[in-house]
Amino acid sequence: MVLQTEYEFILPKGYVDEEGNLHKKGIMRLATAADEILPMKDPRVQRNPAYLSIILVSRVITKLGDLPDPNPGIIEKLFVSDLGYLQEFYRRI
Repeated sequence: MVLQTEYEFILPKGYVDEEGNLHKKGIMRLATAADEILPMKDPRVQRNPAYLSIILVSRVITKLGDLPDPNPGIIEKLFVSDLGYLQEFYRRI
């Protein structure tokens, strides 16, 4: 039996990059203990605990459209409905 560790998703609205390209399809991997522990040391999380969800989501998304690195800066720019979708997807998988 093989354990599935990556899951595809499609954002409800999608991320629009600086060139106007829409990115909706992505891949999220299962979180590790480190994914939940290490962000607690991040100064942004220490200043604003609500930022934890941004860091968590950015750590487990391995692909978002054609973007090379779905980092926290990109996750910050998602529409609220897409961030909510990813948070629920994170909990579900």
